[in-house]
Formats: sequence, C-alpha cells, structure tokens
Amino acid sequence: MEFEKMPTVPTADEILDRSFRRAAKKMKEKTNKERANEEFVRAVGAAVHDRLVYIIRGFPEFDDLPPFYRELADILYGIERIKMSLGAVGWAAKHTKIIGNQLAVQSRKAADTLIVRKRAVARLASMVHQIDKDLHFLNEVRNVLRHLPNVEEAYTIVIAGYPNVGKSSFIKRVSSAAPEVAAYPFTTKGIIIGHRDLPRERIQFVDTPGILDRPAEERNQIERQALSAMMNVADVVLFILDPSEHCGYPMDVQLHLRDEVVGMVDVPMIVVANKSDLVAGEGYMTMSTQTGNGIDAVLAEILAHKPEPVEKKRTVTDIRSPIIHEPEEPEMDDDSDSSEKVKKPKKKRLHRKPRTDRAGLNPETV
Repeated sequence: MEFEKMPTVPTADEILDRSFRRAAKKMKEKTNKERANEEFVRAVGAAVHDRLVYIIRGFPEFDDLPPFYRELADILYGIERIKMSLGAVGWAAKHTKIIGNQLAVQSRKAADTLIVRKRAVARLASMVHQIDKDLHFLNEVRNVLRHLPNVEEAYTIVIAGYPNVGKSSFIKRVSSAAPEVAAYPFTTKGIIIGHRDLPRERIQFVDTPGILDRPAEERNQIERQALSAMMNVADVVLFILDPSEHCGYPMDVQLHLRDEVVGMVDVPMIVVANKSDLVAGEGYMTMSTQTGNGIDAVLAEILAHKPEPVEKKRTVTDIRSPIIHEPEEPEMDDDSDSSEKVKKPKKKRLHRKPRTDRAGLNPETV
C-alpha cells in the first residue's frame, strides 16, 4: 500500500534546524570568511528546498490510487485540502532556493557579508514558518493514512448493517480479525480486515462501522467509510439484521436500510438474521454469534458465491532430459563457376617465412 511509504513530515523549526546544521558544515569547508558566509546562505536555501521536495514526493498521486483508498483519504481529510497543503509546500520549496541563490550573489558583492547572511536566514525562516500549519496538517494525514488496513486482491466479503447487530462478533468467529465487541453502538470506528485460509487460497472479511438510515449528507465519516468499502472492494455483501431489536433499532428501519444498500451495490447480497438465541428471524437465514449456531451455514452460503480460482498453466521442464544442441552451420565459400554454394572446409592460415635470394641472404637484411 502506497501510504505505508510516507515519511514523517517535520515541523518548520525542525526543517530549519536541520538545514542550518547542514549549511554550517559547508561553511567550515571554506577558509575565506567572506566566501564562507556566501556558501552558508546558498547551502541553507538548497537544504530547505531539498527537504520540502522530499516531503512532497513522499505523498502518493491521489488520482492514481485505487478508488477505495482515494475515497477514504477524501472522507477523512479531503483530497483537495491535502493538495492545497502540498501546493503550499511546493511554493516554499521553489522560492527558498531562488532567494537563497539571490542572496548568495548579493553576499559576494556586499561590503559586509555577515549582514547579508543574517538577512537571508531571517527571510528563509519566515517563508518556512508560513507553511508550518500545512506541515502539521500533512503529518497528521500521514500518521492516519499509513495505518489504514491493507485490502488485498482476494475474494472479499463486506459485512454491513446497523450498529450493534453483531457484525464484529461474526467476523471474530470466522476470520483472524480481533475487533472490539461491546454492547453499545458504533464500537467499530473504522474498517477492520480479517482473513480466513482456505485449502488453495485466502479470503478476506471487511468489518465496517454501522450505518444509520438517514440521508447521505447527514452521514458521518464512520458511516461513509462503510459505504465506500461496500461499493469499491466487496465481492459479496453480508447484511446482518437483528430481529430481537436489542441493537436499539426497530426491524422496519433495518429493512429500509437493507433496501437502500441493495440499490447501491452491484454484487450479491446475503441477508442473515442474527441473535437467533433470542428471537428467530423468520424468512431469513439465521445464526447466533453468541452461541455459534448457524455460523457454518452462513459461511457456506458466502463461499457458494465465490468463483473458482483460475489455475495458471506452467511449463515444467524435466531436468533429466538431454540437452539438445543445435548443429553448427559450416562456412560457405562462393564458387564462381557454379550457381550453387559448395561446402568447403576453412583452411588454416599458415605463417610464411621471409623469402631469401638464391645466395641464402634475406633481402631485408642487406
């Protein structure tokens, strides 16, 4: 997941402190005091620029993210707001380098380079402090997004329903997830992923926060995360009802929400009545996450909608088979008297001895 690679975003003071220390090392390399001040100014501008560019490159391209992660980022913080803060950081990166170079040139021509150096430090520090709020905001975004659950490319079951109907209890029984389970609504504050290993593959369950039956504009961040999971990653939606109404919501509003979800998703939806140990839900598959009754039947119904895995054909080479060598083609010589090519072996070239005259003398030595 792209969010895991996002680096920590430092504050304005941390960026300046690190840049000043880096510039001080550059300054010590110069023996001439005037040139040392010039190098300090240039190095500070370059160091601030490099650090701000590193922050920008640490964030992914939100338009290229999968729809689920793009919507979660938008729900939690607003992608436009994130882009505005990244744009402010980009503005500061551009101008700190330009101003650093300009003041470095002024320092070379100035009578007192120390004055120019102090002026440069003040201007650069002022620019970085202008984006301090953006830096704090981007670091908060980074800390939250990097802990979002990793949704794999696998058969995915999204569990939905009103708060406190037993969604977290079900996923705790059938998967590796260990969500918080309590007798009050909205126990689940975000998306929770659990996995279950099958003989040849692994499937994943997505435990979503409870959704209330109300207009879309009135739903909070928690509810909108659940809707995003259903519409973007679900292969099957498991909608859980509570006929006992111990969840605090009557059955008619639960059924109304079920009908709304049916119109929102284009994948199969399985409706199950939970808490059968209290009230039997007639007309639906029933289960009890408290006692475990009916859990296996619900799981079997979920797996019945799973497509068969496609096996990739692989070419297996027998290592005991002999290696086949292609015969080398003999060289072909042209025969001027025939239109056909005649195969002739290539003659080995011999080194000739120097010629001598009849008296046995080498003419080159005479």
